[in-house]
Amino acid sequence: MGVSVIRQATPSLAQTRAKTDPARIARMEYRDRITINPAKRGGKPCIRNLRMTVYDVLEYLAGGMSEEQILDDFPDLTSEDIRACLAFAADWDRKLAATGSE
Repeated sequence: MGVSVIRQATPSLAQTRAKTDPARIARMEYRDRITINPAKRGGKPCIRNLRMTVYDVLEYLAGGMSEEQILDDFPDLTSEDIRACLAFAADWDRKLAATGSE
């Protein structure tokens, strides 16, 4: 009588990293929130089809506003929206770096 051994497929290190890569997770999250509509704000990336652009939020943050202040001033926004803006900017920068266009 032979002994059969069932082996589970072990994911490779690259597969494991891809699943837990913060950049990959961030890209997935922002794509659900950031919209681009040529009829709104000149086709700039907006948050959930609102008239608030990613650049607006980034400028508020760069100008020293806290997340709490932004959320108080713009009640339609959520913390997840602000994180999506940051993820969008990081992904955009990563793509620029990959093409060598800076």
